[in-house]
Formats: sequence, C-alpha cells, structure tokens
Amino acid sequence: MSMEIHILGTSSARPTRKRQVSGSLIHCDEGIVVIDAGEGFQTRYAEQRKRLKNFEKGTTLRASKINAVCLTHGHLDHTWGLLPWMHTMALDKRETPLLVLGPTSKEVFDSLLLANEIPESASNAELARQMRIWQSLGATTADLGYPVRWILGDVAGDRWLELIPGRQPVQVKEMPQPHGWKKTRIQPVITRHTVPSCGWMVESKGSPGKFNRLKAAEMKLTDAQKTHLSSGEDLELPDGTVLKALDFRGKRRPSTRLVISGDTAEMAEGFTLLDGVDVLVHEATFLDDAQQWADEFLHCTSTGAVRTAAVCSARHLVLTHFSARLKEASVSLNEAMDEASASDLSVTSASDGDRVVIRENGEIHHLVWRNDGWSS
Repeated sequence: MSMEIHILGTSSARPTRKRQVSGSLIHCDEGIVVIDAGEGFQTRYAEQRKRLKNFEKGTTLRASKINAVCLTHGHLDHTWGLLPWMHTMALDKRETPLLVLGPTSKEVFDSLLLANEIPESASNAELARQMRIWQSLGATTADLGYPVRWILGDVAGDRWLELIPGRQPVQVKEMPQPHGWKKTRIQPVITRHTVPSCGWMVESKGSPGKFNRLKAAEMKLTDAQKTHLSSGEDLELPDGTVLKALDFRGKRRPSTRLVISGDTAEMAEGFTLLDGVDVLVHEATFLDDAQQWADEFLHCTSTGAVRTAAVCSARHLVLTHFSARLKEASVSLNEAMDEASASDLSVTSASDGDRVVIRENGEIHHLVWRNDGWSS
C-alpha cells in the first residue's frame, strides 16, 4: 500500500513570510487523515488541492475522503483552523463521518468521567476546553449535518472518552478508528511537551504479494483452483500433486509506517517503543546553539530529531516546525545531516506544500513544491 504526506505548514508558533503554521494530511488507499489544523488550514488545504489539479493529474485530496483529524496537542498554532474548516465542509454538504482525536491529561480525563469541571490546574491550551467551545459554536452532528465524534485520550493510560454535546462524557473501550478503515490503523505516540501531547502514527497492514495469474494460466488451473490458491490455501490436484499457495505469490508487501511528532522534546517515550518507521516527520524548532530553549520549552533541535529517528529505527527523517527566527531551513538540515552522517538515515527538510511519498515497493520520495510543480 502506498502512502503520501502533504505538509501544509512548517512554522513554529506563528506564520512567517515563507511558512505557515502546522497542518498535514496523510493520504492512504482507505482515505485521508489530517494531523493538526493550525490557523488558516482550510486556505492552505484548498491551495494544495488546486496545485494537484494543475500539476499532478489523478491525485486528489477530496474532503469527502477525509475520515479523521488527529490533534497532537492544544496549542493554537496546531488547532485554530479546525472549527472554520468544519463549518465550510458543512456548507459543502459533507455527509462522510468525521472522527476527531486528541490527547488530554490523566487529571482532566478523570474529572470529565466524574462529570466534574475541568481542573483549574489544567492548561489554558487543554483540548477538552477547546472541544467543548467548538461544540458550543456548532461543531456537532446536529448543527453540521454530518456525523462528528469528539474523542479525548489519556494516551499513557490508553483510556479514551467521547465528548457528547449535552451529556456526560462516556468512556469507550478503545480508541476508535476512522469509519470504514480495515487495512490501516491510527495510533498515538507518547510525546513530551509543556501540555498534554502525542504524536500520531498511521500504519498500513502488510499484504500478500501479487497472485501470479500467468503461472496459474500456464498450468491450466480452473477458476475454482485459482480462487483456492489465491485465498492462501494449498491445493491438491487429482494426480496427488500439491501446489503451495505461497509459490503463486510474489514478495509479501510489508507494512508501512508514517509518524508525525507534533511538538515534543527529543527521544520522547513513545518513540523509544517503536521498532521501525518508514518516514518520521519530526519537529526541529531550534538549532543546536539554542539547546537551552529546547530544554526549557520541551521542543527539539535538528540533531535531537536525528537522535529520535535513530532510536525508533526510522528510514527517513523529515524536519519541520522551524522557529520564526530561522530564516532558512537549510541551516537546520545541515546540522541534522552532520549528525546522521555515520548512519543509513536519510534526512530532508520540509517546505510548505511538499509531498513525501512511500511507494508500494518501499521507495521514499520527498517532492519539493517549486511554485510550478513538484520535483525531487
């Protein structure tokens, strides 16, 4: 299964002349998931769709294919574009269900389950506050005209609850998956930031290799026999010959894993638990000379992103979420490449509008937006 990331914002905290704030989409065979939707998200999303229409025929990002929004935390540069975009989809007569997921703290989770108020100690950026406000402003199934589920998680405790307008929150058995998805799963990744946070991994299941129809035809097998073999069952012919189902399959297609970190300090717990990632899109807010700021605000440097990629055995690292003080991302990239020089890790830096593609054969291509199309 192929996957593609569309990176629509690479700036930390506020927009700059060249960069907008966070917002990405991951497109897989079963649909699309949005990871964060900072200020102006719907404008950037519309621009990316227009680019695809003009320069990449056959590739689309239709809103009806978007099944989930995964928020990494509650800071407004990651969330403030969600509500207006949801209202726009209502104006466009959306009908497809939408799942909205985000992290909260253990304390807030427990308070919500007991029908208590959000604790005063909770951050102003607490997602439970924002979700309730959004619901009060019409972000409900009844007002929007399409099904919406609001899910908050105590990620470390693997506990999830649903915020239902006008009712007490309800704990659910497990984190819901996007409606209709069977071969692809979304999973949270524990991160470390100044507010409750998590990264998000989108993982496709591996699949059997392509069935060798030519070989079956050369052996003059019947349709029933082909179906038997293609289902994975060995077949015994009338003369006693046993045909192995595996002999009629090409090389198994491995699973594909894409991870977007959100805001986090380096080598957060969730990344140490991962064993193999195809593409890691990781924040690199600061350069090495600002390590003290990274430590204070629980962000990451470019070299810290490399160390995180190494600990989770990533094949390719994409740097993003650059400080507004950083004029050119190439400086961050150079530091990261020096750190990664002794390893097999490949590293690139993202610009707004870039696409990162993982093909079915496992090849990874970072396509850079050049104002007149994409190129490697």
